[in-house]
Amino acid sequence: MELIDVVTAYVSMQRSLGLRFEAADRLLRQFAHEMGNVGIADVRPDAVVEFLQGTGPLTATWRLKYNVLAGLYRFAISRGYSETCPLPANVPKLPPPQTPYVYSTAELHRLIDATPLLYNYRSPQQASMYRTLILLLYGSGLRIGEALRLTILDADLIDRVITVHNTKFFKTRLVPIGQRLSTELATHIERRRGLPMPEGNNSRLFTSRTGHGWPYSQVITLFQRLRQMAKIECPEGELHPPRLHDLRHTATVHRVLAWYRDGKDVQRLLPQLATYLGHVDIKSTQRYLRMTPELLAEASRRFAQYAQCGDDHE
Repeated sequence: MELIDVVTAYVSMQRSLGLRFEAADRLLRQFAHEMGNVGIADVRPDAVVEFLQGTGPLTATWRLKYNVLAGLYRFAISRGYSETCPLPANVPKLPPPQTPYVYSTAELHRLIDATPLLYNYRSPQQASMYRTLILLLYGSGLRIGEALRLTILDADLIDRVITVHNTKFFKTRLVPIGQRLSTELATHIERRRGLPMPEGNNSRLFTSRTGHGWPYSQVITLFQRLRQMAKIECPEGELHPPRLHDLRHTATVHRVLAWYRDGKDVQRLLPQLATYLGHVDIKSTQRYLRMTPELLAEASRRFAQYAQCGDDHE
């Protein structure tokens, strides 16, 4: 059976189980393209190793590719499309996953201040739209893909609520936003209506100049430029510079930090934060709470207060 046909059947099976499977679909079709017009039984192990390696230094992407291909070959072998799996038996030593980065307030301001430098005469709204995207990601904690899938109707600026449909775990959630972000979105939507609206108010909130969805790859490329212009460097000891996704980590840490400083019961509020972020459980949220010096200091101060209260009652 042809490799591309097995890929198509495998993706269809996964989606029939309710999985979106978009990233894996793209990776598998890239794999089929690079292997050429061959049957799945004719894929060479050395070609698979080359695909896993990619270009440049070895990264954690190797493991991602490996896991996706392993699923494909389990499917193929169970259906009798292939008798063997060409994946390497030994996993190379991979670099540790990138540490989530928490932007400082000054760095956030530099990112925002640098957005006018993204101006493109062919797409005049690009710079202002990217500014709004940065503010939304930080102000709401949305995932990048969630923000890019929003439509104009999803932004209820009267009740200041954003509706996020079909999230990572196929649920819909309501995300409240503040007055300043609501005002920013209102200005953005007014400008957005100057671009094509292929689906009326169901058109994408963030778009290319054609009015269609803003490609994820382009958004990431623009951020790499923006980060350089904002002079945000790679942290010491890290292999890669901060990412756009780290705005979500930053929003989470800054929210918990504000709770500590306001004297709120952080442990009681964490489940609410997990729901707000669209996590399936609180453990996922806790992984976002990388201990920055500020957060560690506030947590230590709170612990000291509890300890003092305990001493007072002895």
